[in-house]
Amino acid sequence: MTTLEKENIVRWAIDDKENWGREEEIEEDHRKIKELVPRKFLKWRKVFGKIELERMPTRKVWDHAIDLKEMFKLQKGRIYLLSKNEREEVQNFVED
Repeated sequence: MTTLEKENIVRWAIDDKENWGREEEIEEDHRKIKELVPRKFLKWRKVFGKIELERMPTRKVWDHAIDLKEMFKLQKGRIYLLSKNEREEVQNFVED
């Protein structure tokens, strides 16, 4: 059994234990999802559920650390280039 399989079993047991006593809340959540979410999107039900969003996602094969180079220096920069008028408008919005 791989480490990932073991982690999934442990996560399943923990998730199941977390849901003890919350059956009514879970049922209500699923009912709301069926009511509010269009039928064609129900296969992605976990994206919309409150209960599912409270959990950490399971670890995947593609999860990895991002190792920065030793010489890397964090630089402050603008994400979006704005004109002077746009910057003033944003600044006014933030001040309000």
